[in-house]
Amino acid sequence: MPTLDQLRKLLAAEPGDSFLLYGMAQELARLNRGSESLAYFDKCLAADPEYLYAYYHKARVLAELGQTEAARSTLTQGLARAAADLRAASEMRSLLDSLE
Repeated sequence: MPTLDQLRKLLAAEPGDSFLLYGMAQELARLNRGSESLAYFDKCLAADPEYLYAYYHKARVLAELGQTEAARSTLTQGLARAAADLRAASEMRSLLDSLE
């Protein structure tokens, strides 16, 4: 995975690229920079509301930060969009069940 500096350079050239925004969010989450990570997941979902795994991973970060209700809400939003992707829906449902 590219480093933060590489991702920043790529995002400077393509600020609305949902794949790059997702990558930045994932990298920040990996570095335990949860609040910053959430901002990039939000940007990713604003750019592409169908980026299903962004809902899942955003919810994981929220749960890790103790924001369980927000995590549930994020997963519910993702599940509403995941009808055609059974695997993503299953993973989101599993994480949602674990939060209840």
